[in-house]
Amino acid sequence: MRHVRFVPSPNHDARPDGARVELIVLHAISLPPGTFCADTVVQFFCNAWRPSDPALAEIAAMRVSAHFLVDREGGIVQFVPVAERAWHAGASCWRGRTHCNDFSVGIEMLGDARTPFTDAQYAAVAGLVRALWRRFGLCERAQVVGHADIAPGRKWDPGPMWDWARFWHVFAAEDWMPEPIR
Repeated sequence: MRHVRFVPSPNHDARPDGARVELIVLHAISLPPGTFCADTVVQFFCNAWRPSDPALAEIAAMRVSAHFLVDREGGIVQFVPVAERAWHAGASCWRGRTHCNDFSVGIEMLGDARTPFTDAQYAAVAGLVRALWRRFGLCERAQVVGHADIAPGRKWDPGPMWDWARFWHVFAAEDWMPEPIR
């Protein structure tokens, strides 16, 4: 069992009445660009990031979050209980339904479009997705998408360095899951 550290983000609210989780959205984040620091992302999702570069002030002022962050070593931080709506997808559409935050769980991974993801990240994300599938009764691969899939033209992540075939291989082969999630 992997430890899941809970750091509450204020950037969430209640899901609409009757909404249930039907989708898992994978993201990649690097703050500042090209830097893989989990502490910076934690600060960002908790509205406490104060970048030294003035060009990043607009990003720092955004009020966003995800349910989970997976760092380069496979560590997992949870920001929002999965029963709540995290603010990760923005303007989005899946199978003709808009407002994907209403019915999805967002998983951020420290990464960018130029750097391969780590073995530890593939293992941690596969275990986390497996735990979410079991919790919410998901069963289709199509229920796990990238941010770019639900916001094409607006978002690029998880990007070309995320190997979907490798992810599904690890998903099928791994036998561990994170500790119970909130």
